[in-house]
Amino acid sequence: MNVPRPERGYWAKLAVGKAPKQPPLPDARPGDELAWSRDGEPRRVPRPLPQAPKKSSVKRHRPRTSRASTHRLLVGAREHFEVARENDDGYLKPQKKLLVDLIVSKESLSRGLTMVNEFLLAMEDRGHRVIIAPHGESFTRKEVDPREKEEKTQYYPSLWRPLRSTVVYVGTVAIGLTMFELAESVEVRWVDGKYVPVSKLPVTRRSRYAHASSWTHTRDLPSGRLCVQAYSPYQGTDWKRQWRETKAGDFPAKFTTIARELEREAATIAKLVEEAEHRAELERQRWEEMQEKWRREEAERRRIKAIKDSRAELHEIIDAWGEAKRVEEFFKDAEQRLEGLNDEDRATILDRLKRARELLGGIDALERFKAWKAPEER
Repeated sequence: MNVPRPERGYWAKLAVGKAPKQPPLPDARPGDELAWSRDGEPRRVPRPLPQAPKKSSVKRHRPRTSRASTHRLLVGAREHFEVARENDDGYLKPQKKLLVDLIVSKESLSRGLTMVNEFLLAMEDRGHRVIIAPHGESFTRKEVDPREKEEKTQYYPSLWRPLRSTVVYVGTVAIGLTMFELAESVEVRWVDGKYVPVSKLPVTRRSRYAHASSWTHTRDLPSGRLCVQAYSPYQGTDWKRQWRETKAGDFPAKFTTIARELEREAATIAKLVEEAEHRAELERQRWEEMQEKWRREEAERRRIKAIKDSRAELHEIIDAWGEAKRVEEFFKDAEQRLEGLNDEDRATILDRLKRARELLGGIDALERFKAWKAPEER
């Protein structure tokens, strides 16, 4: 996180009062992570809207001797691509997910790594930082359709995709980058568990498989030509550009042109993000208004229900009160009638009255009324 740390011997110097002054935090660069938490997700730090750089602030050149020949995102990447398995169309699918966004075949791997390295270095030579998107950013990667011509038919390639986008920061505007190998429609045969272009089959094998017409058809396979796809990774925005090789080897002659166009389009993306944020804010306000409306309606529903429940319970208490008075009058009248009985009958009736009271239980209307709740108490 680019936080300064004490140099060796700092604590010993601090103990004797000779520690150097604590340096301030450096300014955050575009794409720097600003928060970290030991337990769970860190608190989200709001970022200002992205801003395109002023034309005067864009660095046009940086001496080549001042930087490494391999971009930091490519260090160690080749090993992961070389051991990657291939999908049915011949594109590599590495196991590792935090890699530079490169989609190529095994035959084009070496040139693809070279070209993506040259392109990323060219962007940084112009002062634009290229990184794998930070963990806390909610960026969205654009899908890749490697077909030469975009068709209306659905295409579901099993292409590799990284866990997080590769982005270049032009000013503070993030632009997603993907380099992939274009596919072209060729006639293929299914041979030994894979699709092989008919043109690459030996003449003897072509005749051998000629009778198996059901195994021969056209399929989109890697062509050896590369394409750079740039896109807006911000949610709620739709911006994408592609630059394709007409023949293998056109890159890196086009990299300067691509870099200049990305610098021009950074302002467009920033505007799209601002509009998306405005729409999101309006949607948030609309949602809060709906939530408030629902809360008011729910409160009114509870108020009406509380009145209804209180009234119903009160009627039950009144009914119980009347029943209690009727029962109590019965027992009083029965006790008064005992005076004319002999001792034996009086004892029998008293015993029965006691059992009857026990059977009915306590009928105390005041206790029930004490537990009753008014509507505002519910």
